[in-house]
Amino acid sequence: MSSPSHSAASSALGYLYQSQWPLLELLRRSDERPDAAITLELHDDVAWETGRSPVELLQLKHHTHTGRSLGDKDMDIWRTIRAWMDTVSVSDPAGPLLTMVTTQIAAAGSAAALLRPTDRDPVEACRLLENAAVESKNEASASNREAFLNLTAAARAVFVGRIYVLDNAPHIGDLDDEIRRALRFVLPRGHEDTFMGLLWNWWHAKAVDLLLGKQRAVTAVDVMVQVDDIRDQFAHDNLPTLVGPDSLDATEQAAYLDHRFVHQMRWVGMPPVLIQKAIIDYYRAYQQSAGWVEDDLIGWDKLASFEDKLRDEWEREFEWMIASLPPDADDSVKQEAGRQLLRDALGRAFRIRERYNEPFFCRGKHHELADRELVGWHPEFRILLESLLLPAVNA
Repeated sequence: MSSPSHSAASSALGYLYQSQWPLLELLRRSDERPDAAITLELHDDVAWETGRSPVELLQLKHHTHTGRSLGDKDMDIWRTIRAWMDTVSVSDPAGPLLTMVTTQIAAAGSAAALLRPTDRDPVEACRLLENAAVESKNEASASNREAFLNLTAAARAVFVGRIYVLDNAPHIGDLDDEIRRALRFVLPRGHEDTFMGLLWNWWHAKAVDLLLGKQRAVTAVDVMVQVDDIRDQFAHDNLPTLVGPDSLDATEQAAYLDHRFVHQMRWVGMPPVLIQKAIIDYYRAYQQSAGWVEDDLIGWDKLASFEDKLRDEWEREFEWMIASLPPDADDSVKQEAGRQLLRDALGRAFRIRERYNEPFFCRGKHHELADRELVGWHPEFRILLESLLLPAVNA
């Protein structure tokens, strides 16, 4: 008997499998059904639909590597049959196809084996299921088997004729490899893991939207458009964005409040909301740079050259600001001048690659330079930075 923790883990894997497997299904059958869409937990676990009507309902059954084969009396068979009986008109020959996807292997000579897409014999499969429904002593499946036997013989024949079994499906740990095989001509050489990470992030967000009802369905075209978009980010004149805007929570943001770039913003009177956004930009740009270098998408020398360009531009504008200040300027005037300098700097769109135009990266790099004391906004930022060190020196 399985422990509660093992049962909970198996259930969690099953739900995760149901959310991840459709991505593979969409990629595998994109040529066959380019205009069809997949839904999650709408018509069934997973369903293909055309014009908002289901054309195929899929029940997904995930098992860890137990070695057990799928027999005619197994609960998975009778749970699936009952789920479909409660969902569709089983006697309608024009109804949607009914597909059971299972990681188990159908036992030789079983009804499930006879309902594979190839070498089908639905008539014999129906007979085997009728026998199993009569002979099984499993109380857990009794009501499901009874409901099946209560159908007319003609209805059972039509029902079973619509059922397909896709056994020996890839386990959850194998889905990534299967998707890589489906995309083998698309994956950027040397950056396969980064590409797959971006694709999975996109798909997981889509799956959540589907489950929450924020989006009805996803088409094969949707997936291929996203695949093309991600692939384009690895072009020689572009770069992928690896760090999202929600990558730093409020607790983590608080750890940056004493950084020098934050002090520099306070010295020119920047409001807390903009400081919070600056912290996120700083974090994303810093992590983005490290990720690009780690994935060999760009070298440190290119990043240093980009920083030199930002610093050179800042130096020109800083000197213009100093030259424009009146000799008797008080601190409020200096703050206003520094605030305008900061605003102008963050508004400029310098690009590290020709087609990489994410504004956060340039903004974050400015804050990184300010944190390293290489640039500043207040006319007297160097004196103010020295004052930050005095408490530590005198301690």
